[in-house]
Amino acid sequence: MRGGSVAEQGRRIGVNSHAAYLALDLIGTFAFAISGAVAARQRRLDLFGIVSVAFMVACGGGIVRDVCIGAIPPAGLSNWRYLAAALLASVIAILAYAPVRRLRQPVLFFDAIGLGLFAVAGAQKTLSFGHNAELAILLGIVSAVGGGVMRDIALSRLPAILDREIYASAALVGASAQVLFSYAHWTQWWTPWLATFLCVAIRLASLRFGWRLPVFRRQGASVIRDDE
Repeated sequence: MRGGSVAEQGRRIGVNSHAAYLALDLIGTFAFAISGAVAARQRRLDLFGIVSVAFMVACGGGIVRDVCIGAIPPAGLSNWRYLAAALLASVIAILAYAPVRRLRQPVLFFDAIGLGLFAVAGAQKTLSFGHNAELAILLGIVSAVGGGVMRDIALSRLPAILDREIYASAALVGASAQVLFSYAHWTQWWTPWLATFLCVAIRLASLRFGWRLPVFRRQGASVIRDDE
């Protein structure tokens, strides 16, 4: 009887954990979709373009992650909630563009939130499929930055991860923290949120204080100007 009670408790913990990370993934999807939809609106794309970019940002990295870990078909394509989140974000960006735009650098703000949420959810999903810590961290980063890279390429912009910004590095911290918590068996409800907070805080602090990764040039080499 006691063993059955323990098993039932374990099952409930597993169900609650799955629900928590699904919620985390969907919130990250919405945050990324908002950033993509706002960026597309700023580029004056049409309705189809806004929805396409929003979905690309929201689900692109997650689809790559799911293919790599064998979660076929990817959740971004098989679960209607992800498409619904992207569509909702597109509607908000279209109908409430002025209030959203009043936020200081709204694309970067929502992108930072999505970065943290996806880094943590991506790392945890990789672990839940039985993969090791190294792959979990790597695919956590891919989940977090993949959609943003696709967005920047589609909008003819230099991807943030190639522009000396603290972007992938912040995702690395968030994914690593989540993997550390999992291996240490710190499975409280607040651990994924703490890992997410670390990633988002580093990203926003880098934007606020202008933190950049170093650039190395050969001694005596001339600096190439953008107009050359």
